[in-house]
Amino acid sequence: MNIGEAAAASGVSAKMIRHYESIGLLPEPPRSEGGYRRYDERALHTLRFVRRARNLGFSLDEIRNLLLLWQDRGRASADVKALTLRHVAELETRIAELAAMRDTLRALAEACSGDERPDCPILADFAEPGSAPSAGDRRHGSSRDGNADDGNASDGNARHACHS
Repeated sequence: MNIGEAAAASGVSAKMIRHYESIGLLPEPPRSEGGYRRYDERALHTLRFVRRARNLGFSLDEIRNLLLLWQDRGRASADVKALTLRHVAELETRIAELAAMRDTLRALAEACSGDERPDCPILADFAEPGSAPSAGDRRHGSSRDGNADDGNASDGNARHACHS
């Protein structure tokens, strides 16, 4: 089948198929007399494998390693499991970072009254020197009393209103 048919059958776009070939993730297929790529069932199987791994968040390098393990019938399943558990640990780290970002943004939004006044602690925080925290920075997380802590508030009321 041609690249369009392979794309439709695998769920991988023709552009991505060409990309995977260019980086060596997928072997370059044989070509027809007219120079068109020709894909067989094995190529489709590989494309589906790559698509599933990408959908699960594996990087291209990780997928390359998974493909090598998949094609090596003498491999130990422990190698596949170890690679997968490393990926799970990375996902858990990213999830924690995203949760911290969510919590920071929620606290900032709660600190803003959202009225017609132009002053807003959200924008003030973004413009604050050194306020480019990493994803895991909890500087603006919740305090023990459940109120947002912007590090500048002197009392509970200042934490919830946009400052004029």
